[in-house]
Amino acid sequence: MDFELPAELVEIQRTVRAFCEAEVRPHAAAWDASETFPREVVAKLGAMGLLGITVPERYGGAGMGALAVAVVVEEVARFDGSLALTVASHNGLGTGHIARFGTDAQKERYLPSLATGERLAAWALTEPGSGSDASAMRTTAVRRGDAWALSGSKTFITQGTVGGSFVVLARTDPGRRHHGITAFILEPGMSGFTQRPIHGKLGMRSSDTAQLFLDEVEVPDAQRLGEVDHGFIDTLQILDRGRITIGALAVGLGRGALEEARAYAKERQAFGKPIAEFQAIGFMLADMATELDAARLLVRRAAALCDAGEPFGTAASMAKLYASEAAMRATSRAIQIHGGYGYTRDFPVERHFRDAKLTEIGEGTSEVQRMVISREILR
Repeated sequence: MDFELPAELVEIQRTVRAFCEAEVRPHAAAWDASETFPREVVAKLGAMGLLGITVPERYGGAGMGALAVAVVVEEVARFDGSLALTVASHNGLGTGHIARFGTDAQKERYLPSLATGERLAAWALTEPGSGSDASAMRTTAVRRGDAWALSGSKTFITQGTVGGSFVVLARTDPGRRHHGITAFILEPGMSGFTQRPIHGKLGMRSSDTAQLFLDEVEVPDAQRLGEVDHGFIDTLQILDRGRITIGALAVGLGRGALEEARAYAKERQAFGKPIAEFQAIGFMLADMATELDAARLLVRRAAALCDAGEPFGTAASMAKLYASEAAMRATSRAIQIHGGYGYTRDFPVERHFRDAKLTEIGEGTSEVQRMVISREILR
C-alpha cells in the first residue's frame, strides 16, 4: 500500500507545522512548568478546523479520516505532547464516539460545537480500580422511568475540567461484563456531577486531566449514547482508532527529540569538533531515525486500513506498541546526546521524554497491545 500523503494532507501538514512554530513552540515549556491548559491556542486550533477533522461536513467538520488525524497529531506532538493529546483525545474519543454511535438528534446537538472547538469533548472510561481491565468498572446506571441515575467515579479523564460534553460509560447490567455497559452523554452543571483536576503528573502536564464524581446524576434516556448494554462493544472500536492517534503522537514526540538532538550534536563541540562527527553519536541518531520512520509507516498503514473500511485492530495495536516504545528510546537517546543539559528543563528533550511515557500507557498499555497482537497470531 502506498503511504505517500495526498496533496491535501501535505498542505495541512505544512499549515499545522507553521502554526506550531509560531504559536506553540515559544510557550510549550512554560505551559508545562505551570500546568496551564492553553485555552487560547486550543481555540485557534478549533478555528482552523483541527478539532473536527473526522466530523462529517454536514455538522461543520472536515469529513476526513484517521490518516488526517494522524498527520495533524504528529505535527503538533513534535512541539508539544500535551497539546497533541488534546487534539487526539477530542477528535478520536468523545467526539468520535458521538459521531459514530449517536442518534441524529445527538449529532445535531453536539457535533457542530465540537467541530469548532466551542465545546471540548471528554471520554470517561477509566476508573480508580479498572484501567486495563476496563470492563470491571463499578460506575452504575440504574433506569428510572425515562431517565437513568449514574453513580460512581472516573479518573485520568482528559479534558476532565474543561470539557463541555462528557461521554461516560456505566454498568447497566451487573450480571454481565462486556455486554452490560452503556454510554451516556453528560454536561457540566448536572446535579451530582463534579470534576476535580489532577495535578503533579510526570508528563503531559498542560493537558487537562481530572477525576469525575457522579452522585445519583439524573440523565435523560435521550442522552443515552448507543444501544443499552452495548457501550463496551462500541468502546472497543473507539479504542482501536485511538491507538492510531496515540501512535502518531508518539512518532511526533520522537521526531521532536530527534530534531533537537541532531541540531545540538552539530553545534556542541568536544575534543575540537562537533559531537555529531563521533560515530557513537551518529549511530544513535541513525537508530532514532530508522525506528521512527518504521513507526510512522506502521501508524499510516493502520490509518489507511481504517479509512478503507478494512479490519485494522491488530495493525493499530502494532502501530501503537512499536511507536510508543520507539518514542521512549528516541527521547532517552536525545537526552544522552545532550548530556547533562538534557537532564535539565532548559532543553525540550527533557519534556519530550516525560511526555512520551504516557504513550506506553494510554489507550491500552504495551502489555495489553501484546495481548491483542498475540491473540490474533494464535487465532
